[in-house]
Amino acid sequence: MTFTQLFILFFIIQIIHGLGTWKLYIKAGRQAWEAFIPVYNAVVLMKIINRPWYYTILLFLPIVNLIMFPVIWVETSRSFGKNQYLDTFLAIASLGFYNYYLNYFTDVTYVTDRSLHPKSASGDWVSSILFAIVAATVVHTYFMQPYTIPTSSLEKSLLVGDFLFVSKFHYGARVPMTTVAAPMVHDTIPFINKKSYLYDDKVENKNTSFINKLSLPYLRLPGLQKVKRNDIVVFNWPIDTSYSMTVPKPDRNYYKPIDKKTNYVKRCVGLPGDSLSVRDGYVYINGKQNELPDRAKLQFSYLVKTKNNQDFNLQYLHDRYDMNPNRVGKVDHDVYKFMGIYKGDLEKFKNNPKIAQIIPVKAQEGERDPSVFPHDSNYNWNNDYFGDLYIPEKGATVDINLEVLPIYKRIITEYENNTLQVKGNQIFINGALATNYTFKQDYYWLMGDNRHDSQDSRTWGFVPFDHVVGKPVFIWFSWDANGQGLKNKIRFDRLFTTVGGSGERVSYLIPFLIVLLGWYGYGKFKKRKEANS
Repeated sequence: MTFTQLFILFFIIQIIHGLGTWKLYIKAGRQAWEAFIPVYNAVVLMKIINRPWYYTILLFLPIVNLIMFPVIWVETSRSFGKNQYLDTFLAIASLGFYNYYLNYFTDVTYVTDRSLHPKSASGDWVSSILFAIVAATVVHTYFMQPYTIPTSSLEKSLLVGDFLFVSKFHYGARVPMTTVAAPMVHDTIPFINKKSYLYDDKVENKNTSFINKLSLPYLRLPGLQKVKRNDIVVFNWPIDTSYSMTVPKPDRNYYKPIDKKTNYVKRCVGLPGDSLSVRDGYVYINGKQNELPDRAKLQFSYLVKTKNNQDFNLQYLHDRYDMNPNRVGKVDHDVYKFMGIYKGDLEKFKNNPKIAQIIPVKAQEGERDPSVFPHDSNYNWNNDYFGDLYIPEKGATVDINLEVLPIYKRIITEYENNTLQVKGNQIFINGALATNYTFKQDYYWLMGDNRHDSQDSRTWGFVPFDHVVGKPVFIWFSWDANGQGLKNKIRFDRLFTTVGGSGERVSYLIPFLIVLLGWYGYGKFKKRKEANS
């Protein structure tokens, strides 16, 4: 749906609302015209149904409004004395058109100063649940989202089993693009493995379906800051085409809305306008080696040869050297491959009496890896030797020819929705001969610190800004699945620590517990004081 279509739909809804409620407005002591004025009619309606003014804002928040609309329909009927279960059912089942019946075919009386307290325990329970869902959806969508680290690509900075809070407001919260979706559920509804949103993925042109026309255009609220170099960023996986995260169907032509693509987390090493290359596994930006924060630890892979064919105890490696046993594999009778080892840990590990030799595993310069972006035989790039390439900046123009086309083709066609044809040595964009191209948005280069165990931009290329979700800011819990016993499974030193910053992590668990107990005690004291007064 374009902004023009959205604007037209908005006014149609206002007319429908006005025609169905203007008599009710009059009976509530208001003017008939007030039922037709966009936004203002909602503010007036909140006064009529004796609800706070900020409910108006909730009516215009995608996903949240799916919960709020039925509430308002029911509250409107109850404000005119219709309190029976049948009235509630009809208000919801008719999608609010029950108000037309009240408006034109009944002689209802407005209930002044209607009590908002539920008249039954079940009503009180439903009201509390709805309020909790609305509040949680607002926070989850526009402010802070919980997230779990599933892979080891940022090992040492973020560990597998870290539970994070991801800020939406640092870079600006995106308004949901899928307007009909389950609240606080991403791609798939748990247990039933069904899509959490209403969208026709299978149409050849994603905008031809009526269902798809209900989707909103991309819109982002103003943020506190721009993405900075070396920020850890949560984003939607650009090439995600799976029907479901739990039931994958790898099909490159299977479309998914941006905000429903799988969430990934990597470090942003390249910003819009940068020239990036990788040499011997190290990132260079504009010819200078990128300097990572002190909490970031690069990891590479090594072959480890043992003395006298000795075996390693994987649990021992985990407990003694903090290595993930799942990333240690036996290659031969006396050779192991260790995926993702930090150099500082390697210094300690190489003194192990079982070790005969440690050999770095790195590709050679000029050795082509077909799995590496841009997946073109003319580019002899691999994970350790990559680039140079230019990271597009909004408004920047680059020359387009057959040599650079593999690098920018996906941007032009998939992310910026142009048609592209190659005829001989000529390139046509939207039917016109093109020798250059101007980018419509910023792009980023995101990589894992675990350079040999990370699917990142070296695999699938650039990340558009409209795919950026947010910034991890806080680790509230951390679980080590490989630890022995509950004490070792919970990483207490990581609880309530910040993601950013430098130096040793500082846990804010104790201050949090003190504040929590203080708040609980104050609540008890206040209730006791009110009871005695």
